[in-house]
Amino acid sequence: MSNPFVVPTGQLFRHHGERAHVERRGPLPGLALSASHLVDGEDVVADLTLEAQGDTLMASGTVSAHWEGECRRCLRATDGILSVEFREVFQPDPVEGETYLLDRDRVDLRPALREAIALALPVAPLCDEACAGPDPEAHPVTIESGLDELDDTPPADPRWAALDELRFDS
Repeated sequence: MSNPFVVPTGQLFRHHGERAHVERRGPLPGLALSASHLVDGEDVVADLTLEAQGDTLMASGTVSAHWEGECRRCLRATDGILSVEFREVFQPDPVEGETYLLDRDRVDLRPALREAIALALPVAPLCDEACAGPDPEAHPVTIESGLDELDDTPPADPRWAALDELRFDS
């Protein structure tokens, strides 16, 4: 299977400052966080403008993908579409953590796209902002034993009891 995110750039570098609009779509398998991941089998869509500047290539636009995960409150399945603003620089000699590798006749957008989407995936997704969590009737919140109903401060930890006897006023 060929990589749909490899774009030929030879034509761009023939004229300084030339721009080209590209739309690429394809899967980015294995992209996941602990609570969310890209939907298997669905394409990531990159709608970008590429611009040649000297020996570098600027890529800017938007990237969108369908994700799914588990709601952090109720633990039901949830999903959504993320849309990421994308602006990256590609160079023949990339600076680690700042720019990406550019061949003179083609660019592989996949590493930059993976990073942009990984940073945009929800770390703790919600099915709805108003999600109340588990069913309150089935899982009522009760006052813990040892707490006075009027005083909601927890009892002192006995391991720290020796510190209560310290006095600094002498």
